[in-house]
Amino acid sequence: MNAEAAGPAGIAASTAGWRIVPLGDRCLIVEFESRVDAQISRKARSLAHRLLERPPTGVVDVVPAFCTVAVYYRPERFAPGAAPFQQLRLQIEALLHAGLEAAEGPARVVRVPVCYGGEYGPDLEAVAQACGMTASEVILAHVASDHVVFMLGFSPGFPYIGGLDPRLSVPRRPTPRTHIPAGSVAIARDQSAIYSYETPGGWNLIGRTPMKLFDPLAEPPCRLQAGDRIRFVPIVPAEFAPVAAA
Repeated sequence: MNAEAAGPAGIAASTAGWRIVPLGDRCLIVEFESRVDAQISRKARSLAHRLLERPPTGVVDVVPAFCTVAVYYRPERFAPGAAPFQQLRLQIEALLHAGLEAAEGPARVVRVPVCYGGEYGPDLEAVAQACGMTASEVILAHVASDHVVFMLGFSPGFPYIGGLDPRLSVPRRPTPRTHIPAGSVAIARDQSAIYSYETPGGWNLIGRTPMKLFDPLAEPPCRLQAGDRIRFVPIVPAEFAPVAAA
């Protein structure tokens, strides 16, 4: 029995945990379950990896997010007849039905040096108090968390990182800061993040890394990628400048 039924305008309305919808005439979105979840994120990354590894004719870019994958395409490269969206939808459906659990690609482990607390992490003490822990216990719990990059967004190279120890779950700050230094390591709810540029933001700052996350002249320009496993490594202030200059 086919797990799919045709929805409005031929949109795939799936009972298998996903659906495919158009986004204009040059992009479609594959939507999985609408929640932030490690397993759902893995499905999105797996589909994106498969499409990037062997892109169907006409596909020019693939962008995974928390629970969606955007697939950009050139309509003129598709065969005449059925609409390009419908042709591409059928190809993606075939991949999804075939299964993608082993298609995510090799996982990288990236070591990220972090100077915790003090001027580098001005919210560390407040986080510790909110969690009923000492600052040292917060650092140990953060370092030991099973961190994985779910997606990049907000600003170029900005990673949303899942796997935070539940004991460190704190809300965003009630009043966002207007300036957060690049490299700031922050937490909010069940995630960590690293500010790739100096921007406003409302996450709790517990440390800062000297690692540069985005370089438009590098290839690839983003230091981290969706699916990377992150190992935060504590460093002392005297090590910050030398690492930044390396």
